[in-house]
Amino acid sequence: MSDAASARSSRAGETNDHDDLDAADSARSRRAGGTSDQPDQNAAHTARSATDTDTDTTPTTRVPTTRLGASGLEISGVVLGMMSYGRPDQGAHPWSVDIDDARPFVRRAYEAGITAFDTANVYSAGSSEEITGALLKEIAPREEVQVFTKVFNRMRPGPNGAGLSRAAIMHEIDASLTRLGTDYVDLYQIHRFDPHTPIEETMEALHDVVKAGKARYLGASSMWTWQFAQMQHVAERHGWTRFVSMQDQYNLLEREEEREMHPFAQATGVGVIPWSPLARGRVTRPWDAQGSGSRADTDEFGKTLYRQDEAANRAIVDAVQQVAEARGASMAQIALAWVAGKPAVSAPIIGATKEHHIDDAVAATAIELTPDEVSRLESAYTPRVPSGF
Repeated sequence: MSDAASARSSRAGETNDHDDLDAADSARSRRAGGTSDQPDQNAAHTARSATDTDTDTTPTTRVPTTRLGASGLEISGVVLGMMSYGRPDQGAHPWSVDIDDARPFVRRAYEAGITAFDTANVYSAGSSEEITGALLKEIAPREEVQVFTKVFNRMRPGPNGAGLSRAAIMHEIDASLTRLGTDYVDLYQIHRFDPHTPIEETMEALHDVVKAGKARYLGASSMWTWQFAQMQHVAERHGWTRFVSMQDQYNLLEREEEREMHPFAQATGVGVIPWSPLARGRVTRPWDAQGSGSRADTDEFGKTLYRQDEAANRAIVDAVQQVAEARGASMAQIALAWVAGKPAVSAPIIGATKEHHIDDAVAATAIELTPDEVSRLESAYTPRVPSGF
């Protein structure tokens, strides 16, 4: 791999992605009354003060189902990201929530209609997959949930311990299935583009994984559109399985994918399942309430995001707050409704370490923003250098 790619792949978990309703930092290290990753509120869209405690109200709305792009795979309109769940002493995520603390969130998500769950081999050095498999086995029949995982980042030292070679893919799919406790995954995704493995080798290996019954569908994650298009073209030319999804970074503070990736996805029937739809929590609370915590302090990958054009970012966050207050909704609900309402998006991926994170996501699926509200949310955005690859 190149130096940049090696730097990414050698840090287990630091290119990984989605959990930004995630407040493992709020849930464990912030005291009641302190600044949380998002304002506390109940599922009825009513904001409550940061000193209030979570209530055990059941979401009154169920998440609808949708198709993943033009594929036949039906998934929930919200995907629960599992990166926040793992053993804190494994991998690069010391803020991870272990299985006993994760259980109520996964159960609540399933009861609210969330049936799709996204993890990766690298999250918490494999323990996220283990927790995902164990909890889903407790909570739901296998055929009623959709399990997504990923391959690319380094999982072991030595040759073929990372990347998208045939050797790496064949080893990692079996290892993931063992950790997940299942004989197939619904969506097998490449976590990043591998510039040092021939595309033909990668796409044929992924096709063989599908033909072996170990994965039902294939997906990809953050890369340049030309790279994604080239991979799709190679698969089509050879009659191999193509990607049905793109998991990219997309939120009110990072909209660069609107230029090429999303139009390409729409034109070719690829479903977008964005990671970080709430910009690591930055659009879920007033600008002056942006805080710190165990995840914010230790997530080196997260520290690289949303650093461009602070003035524009502040104006966007202010607009989210204004629309939320006018609606009587939480900021998280408004920001997530904006992402989910985009035509290229099949389902956003959210993280949850508090029950109201689930409730916010469920409530957001019932919000349809007006053209005026959308304009207010988008007007302050400025072009920026794409990040998160």
